[in-house]
Amino acid sequence: MNRSYRITSTNDFERVRHSGKTYAHPLVVIIVSNGLSGNSRVGIITSKSIGNAVARNKARRRIRSVFKDYLTNFIQPYDIVVIARSAIATASYQEIETAIAELLVRAGLLPK
Repeated sequence: MNRSYRITSTNDFERVRHSGKTYAHPLVVIIVSNGLSGNSRVGIITSKSIGNAVARNKARRRIRSVFKDYLTNFIQPYDIVVIARSAIATASYQEIETAIAELLVRAGLLPK
């Protein structure tokens, strides 16, 4: 995923977390807020509860891979913060993809 599609600033993370709407799943939680830039962006939070650095990086890579297909399909720009839960460490890629797609549909960002 191109860096222009990522949230990197602490201020942007805080803005989305305070002003966004939250949608939860056992694998991930997403927080959606209206975007301030020209395109949709995603920020990923993985805590140490997921596991060591290898497990956290693997979870981040999988989440970025799923969002790579979705970010260009949104009608208007959104900023999305994804918080990975500890169950993501043992989940398959298909389970993560299904969980994120389900949350995006519930948030109204994707059609059913």
